[in-house]
Amino acid sequence: MDHQFQLPGSYKKWTYGLIAVGVAALIYGFIMFHPLEHGHHGQHVESTRFWAVLLQNSAFFLLVVNAAMFFICVTTMAMAGWVVAFRRVSEAISSVVPILGVLTFIILMAIVFGGRTDIYHWLDKEAVANDHILNGKKGFLNPTFFSIWSFLTIFLWWFLGKKMRSLSLKSDKEGHMDYETGKKWVWNNTVWASLYCVVFTLTVASTIPWLWLMSIDAHWYSTMYSWYTFASTFVSGMSLIALFVIYLKNRGQLAYVTDEHLHDLGKFMFAFSVFWTYLWFSQYMLIWYSNQPEETKYFVERIGTATKAGPYKAIFFLNLILNFLCPLLILMKKGSKRNWTLVTVMAVLIIFGHWIDFFQMVMPGTVHEHYGIGFFEIGTACLFIGLIMWGTGNYLSKHSLLAKNHPFLKESMIHHT
Repeated sequence: MDHQFQLPGSYKKWTYGLIAVGVAALIYGFIMFHPLEHGHHGQHVESTRFWAVLLQNSAFFLLVVNAAMFFICVTTMAMAGWVVAFRRVSEAISSVVPILGVLTFIILMAIVFGGRTDIYHWLDKEAVANDHILNGKKGFLNPTFFSIWSFLTIFLWWFLGKKMRSLSLKSDKEGHMDYETGKKWVWNNTVWASLYCVVFTLTVASTIPWLWLMSIDAHWYSTMYSWYTFASTFVSGMSLIALFVIYLKNRGQLAYVTDEHLHDLGKFMFAFSVFWTYLWFSQYMLIWYSNQPEETKYFVERIGTATKAGPYKAIFFLNLILNFLCPLLILMKKGSKRNWTLVTVMAVLIIFGHWIDFFQMVMPGTVHEHYGIGFFEIGTACLFIGLIMWGTGNYLSKHSLLAKNHPFLKESMIHHT
């Protein structure tokens, strides 16, 4: 069977078209929003909008593509054979981590060392000195720690992800494995996968959402925030994997991928949509019930009070509809998870829904009520989508779409869920 993928012309056109739109949006934003001006205390709010949009998109899409490697590592540790038929798709998506990682780091450093107190209030030394809450957090909310930990995090995601991909590609070159060779290879994969999961836990599941996103509202905190962010980006990552699997299958590739594999991908999309909702409800309900001003401030900025609607109320509840009600009602049935068209529509809807989720995470604490979703916001998202398509397509076209000598390949071929 043919396990090589040639990038079709239409794919290239869409890729370069999206990147071109994204570059045009950045140029437009730079001209119109004057990003070098500071937006402290509500001044030059368009400048704040420029950096807030870059932060939202870079953090979201980086965490989404990184989720693909987490999926590989978790299934490796679980000895799950069913994923082997499309493992190279996940590898290809994860190969974009260094590209988006570099962009994200540049954006973060421009914000931090550009003194963007309109994005991160804790960058204001005078405010920190006169605020006991900010002063108590200055041990980790400071430019030095922020920069070093962000760099180490992105580097370790890249290094450990690259190691996992290289082990997979090495199996293609070394040919068929006997029992002992296969056992040793699987153990080696498991060790590296476990190391990656430890790093993932210490970053995505804890510190990185605190630093990059929650510190926008440095007076507010939630013990569920990192898990909430993880659930949002992981279900988006699974949706992205499903989209590429369906695209390649429609192109006549991925011969061993069947309705059974799509069904299991649909299960992940459904299950983690429900898990995200559980975290959303738990965070909201506990803060609403305790009714403490320092906690309710976060939601008041978004949905307002009983007497006055907040500027983000429509987006706040649209977020819940897209990310909970739609997956719940559509993906609950077995048949819908085996319907390639329905899964495609839901995958796009979930990714867009969680992009909206990140939008309402970032904007209220930065631009407040002066937000908009226009050419700059959509165009910036197009840039990152185009880069993901370019990096993923590049990897898929260079390597076999099938891990031919993987010890669990037969298990994936006869997979039944």
